[in-house]
Amino acid sequence: MSGSQIVAMGHYQPPKVLTNDDIARLVDTNDEWIRSRVGIRTRHIAETETVDEMAAAAAEKALSASGRTAGDVDLIAVATCTAVDRSPSMAARVAARLGIAAPAAYDINTACSGFCYALATADHAIRAGAARTALVIGSEKLSEVTDWTDRSTCILVGDGAGAAVVTASEEPGIGPVVWGSAPELGDAVRIEGQPAVFSQEGQSVFRWATTKLAPIAREVCARAGVDPADLAAVVPHQANLRIIEPLVRQLGATNAVLARDLVESGNTSAASVPLALSKLVERGEVPAGAPALLFGFGGGLAYAGQVVRCP
Repeated sequence: MSGSQIVAMGHYQPPKVLTNDDIARLVDTNDEWIRSRVGIRTRHIAETETVDEMAAAAAEKALSASGRTAGDVDLIAVATCTAVDRSPSMAARVAARLGIAAPAAYDINTACSGFCYALATADHAIRAGAARTALVIGSEKLSEVTDWTDRSTCILVGDGAGAAVVTASEEPGIGPVVWGSAPELGDAVRIEGQPAVFSQEGQSVFRWATTKLAPIAREVCARAGVDPADLAAVVPHQANLRIIEPLVRQLGATNAVLARDLVESGNTSAASVPLALSKLVERGEVPAGAPALLFGFGGGLAYAGQVVRCP
């Protein structure tokens, strides 16, 4: 086998939905203000669900869609920045929940770009012959680290998980990753303190994203040998419509469906890319085998992207 491919997606969101009007009862804001600045209308909020519980639910759905079983999985990578405990890892807990015996299991924390980082590492492991079937998951419970009196951040966050089943393939279905970071702005997005609280320098992140991301996204496409005009979908981190809509225009992805899951899900950090892709696939909005750009960016001002063939 000379590559790997995504064969199925799955996602999970908690049933509790928080609307903009609900947020307006907590802080001085309103529906129009939130929609005009970030594009979010609703978000799902976990109550009793944990990061690993949501991850396992999304992974179970993806496994079912793939026709694989727990016995086929030999690698689990979970991207998250909201795991409460240092050990065991969320990946180990997912393995225990799903009854997966003896997988390689590890977590990745690059916040909002985490799923794309995790997908790249799974692709590399499969290409190297170290694994054959991987679960790659993004799962976040941002509500647990949110200051619900801070209107600059509490309007943004949502909870949930998305998962991909990745297998060895004769033809590469996951393109080369382009990844990196801007360490000088690494503290512009933070989850710090005891108890940990999410905070960010919103204007710094916005300026960086709107000026730096398009050239990187073009490089991702070039590395994959795909013209942006031939993309069927663009699935960026669901940060802000005022960031991702100009990104698609600057990229020249004129025929692509742009994932706008943040409208109903908010910003779910490492879960946002797989959540959005899973929904596009589930709704049949992207043909099987069509090229899609996945592009994560955010916390730590790390970024990563790759072009994948949709399951």
